Amino acid sequence: MTRAEATDMPDETALRTPDRLRRRASRLLSQLTLRSDRLVTEGLAGADARKWHYAVLASLQEYGPCSQADLSRRSGIYRSDMVGVLNELVERDLVERAPDPGDRRRNVITLSARGRRHLRLLDEVLDDLHDQLLAPLRPAERDQFVQLLTRLLDHHTQAP
Repeated sequence: MTRAEATDMPDETALRTPDRLRRRASRLLSQLTLRSDRLVTEGLAGADARKWHYAVLASLQEYGPCSQADLSRRSGIYRSDMVGVLNELVERDLVERAPDPGDRRRNVITLSARGRRHLRLLDEVLDDLHDQLLAPLRPAERDQFVQLLTRLLDHHTQAP
């Protein structure tokens, strides 16, 4: 290797993240979020699904039929985006949308039998993806990590 080639190659120190950045929880969470999001997006795409599909199906499975507005609040999907997500899910026969008999101005969304089966498949896909994401952690550490993240999120999303 010539001296010019050697100077073009970064040394190991130049490639390392500064310790000051590695000690910042916000930075670490941000970096992990980017990797997690990419992993989940690509993994769900392999199952012909998106994160929002999973959020809607999981919300309906846990809480039962509800209005689009309630579903939006539970899943964290903006109301303006919910219509498009539901259109995709209705087209695939994963959910059913029908006028609310008590108030014809709103729709009630219900998880279909096919949607329940698809949700079980997506649970398996996400279990595998989370195993990849959390691979360096032992099972007890994974549980603790999720508990800590939940506690932080709950703290920062509670109304004052």
